[in-house]
Parts: sequence; C-alpha cells; structure tokens
Amino acid sequence: MDSSLKNLVPPHNMDAEKATLGALMFDWSPIAEVVTYLQPDHFYSQQNQIIFQAFLSLFGQGITGDVLSVTNELTKHNLLDKAGGPSYIASLASEVTTAANIEYYAKIVLDCATRRSLIKIASEIHASAFDEGRESRAILDDAEKKIFALTDMGQTIYIHDMHEVVNKTTTLIQQHYHNKGDLPGIASGIGALDTMTGGFQNSELSIIGARPSMGKTALALSMMENIAVDQNVACGFFSLEMSFEQIGQRLLSQVARISGKKIRTGQLKITELQQINDAAGRVYEAPLYIVDTPNMQLLDLRAMARRMVQKHQVKIIFIDYIGLISTQNSSAPVYEQVSEISKSLKSLARELNIPVVALCQVARDAEGTEPNLAQLRGSGSIEQDADVVMFIHRERKKAEDGQMDPVQDAKLIVAKQRNGPIGDVELLFLSSFTKFENKAVE
Repeated sequence: MDSSLKNLVPPHNMDAEKATLGALMFDWSPIAEVVTYLQPDHFYSQQNQIIFQAFLSLFGQGITGDVLSVTNELTKHNLLDKAGGPSYIASLASEVTTAANIEYYAKIVLDCATRRSLIKIASEIHASAFDEGRESRAILDDAEKKIFALTDMGQTIYIHDMHEVVNKTTTLIQQHYHNKGDLPGIASGIGALDTMTGGFQNSELSIIGARPSMGKTALALSMMENIAVDQNVACGFFSLEMSFEQIGQRLLSQVARISGKKIRTGQLKITELQQINDAAGRVYEAPLYIVDTPNMQLLDLRAMARRMVQKHQVKIIFIDYIGLISTQNSSAPVYEQVSEISKSLKSLARELNIPVVALCQVARDAEGTEPNLAQLRGSGSIEQDADVVMFIHRERKKAEDGQMDPVQDAKLIVAKQRNGPIGDVELLFLSSFTKFENKAVE
C-alpha cells in the first residue's frame, strides 16, 4: 500500500452528519424513511453514532426525537457524556432551520461511509494477500463478495401502496396482451416447457437431471442454441467434462444438422462441408462464452460467473455438471459437498439476478424407469435449493441394424416448479446430431 496514503483521514463530512441529526430534531417526520438506508455505523463520529442509535431507539418506542427525549434516552443508558453532553445535543438542534434537505445530507453521510468501507476492504485484501495459510482463490472470492455486498449498502426499502401496485400490474398485463408471444423469462426453445415455466427466470436455480448418457449436455446445448444463436441472448456455459473443441463440434452438428460422427471422422460431402461453414457463420456471431476447466473449484466458478456477467453481460448460465465441481472441503462427505454446491449455486443466481441451470446425475439404479426427485445423486439439498427440477427420460432403442435409432421419443419430466405447475413435456431426440427438438403436436 502506498505509504503516502497511511496518514490520510478517512472520508467523512461532519457538517452533513450534524445537519442530518439536526434536521431530524427539527422535524421528526422523515425518520421513517431515513432509517431504511442509514445506520449508526454510517456516521464517522462516535458521538453521532451514539445519537443516531438513540434516534432509532426512540423511533422504535414511538417517541419523537427532540433535545429532551434524546437527552433522556442517552442518560438512561449512561451514554450522555460519550455523546458529547447536553450542550452538544442542543447545538445539533440549532444546526438547521428546515428539514427539507435532510435526504441530501443523509446521502452525503452514506457516500462517505461507502468510501470508508471500500478503504477497509482494500486493507483487508492487502493483509489477506500476505497470508500464506489461505488459498488465493479463497481470498479472491472473499474480496469479490465483500465488494458486491457494498452495492446493497444503504439500499432504500420502499413501501408500495395499491395505487402503484395496480397501475404497474395492469400496465404489465396490457403489455403481455399486446405481446402474446413474449415470455417473462428466457425461452429455452422447447415450446411446451416454456409455456409451463414462462422460460428460465432471473434469480432461479434450475436442475436438469438424468441417468448417464441420457443427453443432459445435448439438452443444454439444444437450449443454448436457441438462446444464444437464435435469440442472440448472451449465455455462459461451464463445461467440466468436455473441452471447448468438443462443445464446438457438437454445437455445429446441431446447427448444421450434420452427423457428429461425420464431423469427427471428416467423412463429409462438399455440400455438407458448406452446410457446416454456413452454420459456423451463425455460431461465430453468437454471444456464447465457454469455460472448459475440469474439476473446477466452486470458488473459481463463482468468480468466473461474476466476470461473465460484468464483462459480457451474460443473461443465463449453464453448468455441466454439479458432480464435477470441487469444493475446498474435499475431505467432507459427498452429501455435504453437494449441499454446499447447490446452496452456493442458488445464492449465485440471486446475487447475479440471472437464471442458473445446472445439470445433475441421477442414480444408475433408475435405469429403465422414470427418474424422480429421490434419485438426485448426492444430496437432498439439490431438491430443496432448486426452483425447478426436470428429468430427461427416454428408452435406449436401437434400429434393426443395431445402430442407435436416429429419431427417438423422449420426455422431459418437470418434477418440481416452485412457482408453477409440474408435468411432462414430449420431445424428440435426434441421435445423429445429439439434439433435442420439439415433438409435433398431432
């Protein structure tokens, strides 16, 4: 840290602090709004902290804060001398002659408090960086969380009366009426699913579960094709199992509708090569961002997700898959690690205010039967933390020549939806392209 900064006085504005307290003593009515964003520790002066705490105590008792009531409250708790004594209390009351500018004064106090918090965090980061007993990833995650928490500092709590609620709600209904095709969330491209869920919703954690080789990644890529390629909505994808080259090949196979086997072996006709080039042109412009680190640490995943949102304005994140995420407490039982991961992913969705869609294995003993919530592998906390849980189910049918049937019936079972109905969605699985599509309604 620059030694020239050590002797600087932390940001504060004593005039604004005194004016805020004095304005409230002049006119008590703004207190109900001020307490929604201003706290005692936002004041730099300890005297002013104690006095504002007395204001909060009086407010809680339904007593108006004036010179006499504040003095009595401080005396009752033996804090009058620490607060500057009766003369200081009286001087605050004469500090202003109107409460009209109290919000202006209070916001100056809050701004200075925010700056002091930033300095404190920077100092803590500086000290942590020299602590060789902590992993750098843990230090980075802790630093990011503290800085993100500052965005909520002093956030005003609003009370909405029914005039506002009804006006805004009816306006929203009118917009939905005139835009019937629009969804409140991000469309997955699976029509029946989007009708049931309204699309992927901000702040929600959705889980896609299936037995091994049922097509979890294929379904995620099918959805991402619709989101990033067709809708041009920025999408992040954490692939802990496949490399970005493999993801690229499967995505081009889906978009070009060319067999993945042909792409891998290079056995392509000139017309098919042209189809792939055309598909590559479309995918090239898509706002899809891939991280392909195997066994990724949970802390790293959270940090990278934040950067995706900040740098690329990502609106939805897919994770393939929960079982491959590593936690710092690797010696803990599996169910504890999975519980930590699911809670962290839900927290991440709320923090970033975007949908997070995570893939998850279903126990192998579910083979041949429709999977259910009890078979989510690892921990019951996945079901508890998720807002939506859906399962892929299909039979592993083969054609007469022993090859995998190119078109197979599949089902997406919505087993849990916190804010909507549950049910089944019929799909088609195109094995050559490892792609899921809507099943035509007869």
